[in-house]
Amino acid sequence: MKKIAQILHSTPFEGMQIIPASQDASFRRYFRLMQADKSYILMDASRQKNTLAPFIKISHLLRHADVHTPKIVHEDTQNGILVLEDFGSTHLLDKLNHNNFTNYYKQAIDVIAKMQQIDPASLPPYDKTFLHREMALMQEWYLERNLCLKLHADEQKMLDATLDAIGEKVLQQPQNRFVHRDFHSRNIMLTPQNDLGIIDYQDAMSGALTYDLVSLLKDCYIAFDPKEITKLALYFKECMGLDVDDALFLEWFDFTGMQRHIKVLGIFSRLALRDGKESYLQDIPLTRRYLIEAAKKYPQTRQLATFLEQRA
Repeated sequence: MKKIAQILHSTPFEGMQIIPASQDASFRRYFRLMQADKSYILMDASRQKNTLAPFIKISHLLRHADVHTPKIVHEDTQNGILVLEDFGSTHLLDKLNHNNFTNYYKQAIDVIAKMQQIDPASLPPYDKTFLHREMALMQEWYLERNLCLKLHADEQKMLDATLDAIGEKVLQQPQNRFVHRDFHSRNIMLTPQNDLGIIDYQDAMSGALTYDLVSLLKDCYIAFDPKEITKLALYFKECMGLDVDDALFLEWFDFTGMQRHIKVLGIFSRLALRDGKESYLQDIPLTRRYLIEAAKKYPQTRQLATFLEQRA
């Protein structure tokens, strides 16, 4: 924190109390700057300075679309820091329960609808190559390094065919939509005004219609009644005025969820094994459950479901 204090010398934030706020799954760190009734969040991306330009660019896109994101009140890209509006410390995850999740999720779905009005032409594409690069993380980090499995030739053939089928289905739905890529209850804040504040969007891409929806409704940190989740998925379909039958839309939703949860199994394992963030191991069982439940529904993916069920 001494280095942070030195960086803030001769800025409007000099002399403010610096308190650790949080650390996310990347190498970014967050501090709260406090003085009397003033409070800001300092984002320290000094180890990932290349993430600041996308964060600033996407902040402008989101705010222009009336999505509530933290105002950037100070930029120091040379030192890799931003000072942001403070949304407080209450994540949506802290407040969600079985009595209120429908209301909160509908509010969040309305935010997705706003984000999907953004022209994503300037964002990198969530294309076939990138989808498969993400899914490859499961084999390397979850199956091989976490579970210490070595796939036999027939198992490898099954996995490759399944991932091909999943990627193909994800790409069959409408594309070229703004995709936050991590739109879940830990990246949605309940602000002091009790509305939803959106954070951690610097990795946004141009991709599939249902990606942010499945990130929200099949959240890797909390789960609710699958029947109610299906109703909420169809609420999104209605909000967007999509001319597609329910069964096909829900198939898009399921396959996009499988792609995401395959990736996340790899990411959570990597965070634990490589980065020492072992708390992510506790979120693997729910992520596995989502994947297996969806995979059981479709002939292209049932073998993967069986494979995963047989290996804890």
